[in-house]
Amino acid sequence: MGLIVWLVVGLIAGFVARAVVPGRESMGAIGTIVLGLIGSLIGGFLGNLFVDGNLDIEAAGIIGSILGAIVALFAYKAMARTA
Repeated sequence: MGLIVWLVVGLIAGFVARAVVPGRESMGAIGTIVLGLIGSLIGGFLGNLFVDGNLDIEAAGIIGSILGAIVALFAYKAMARTA
């Protein structure tokens, strides 16, 4: 059941990040889920870094996942622009 919840949170976080970041991304549902899952790990890492001062990588909640997905999407766009 935990895997399904994680996938749903990834889908929601990826969808919100794609809606917030300007521009058009050509990724389907799987790409959106992957974006949200990567965002969850980035959000968990940044949350641990700022709150506890630890460099632990773990999944974040929905807000952290959305913020992490936004960071990941901006990084993706910056790398795609230079390539």
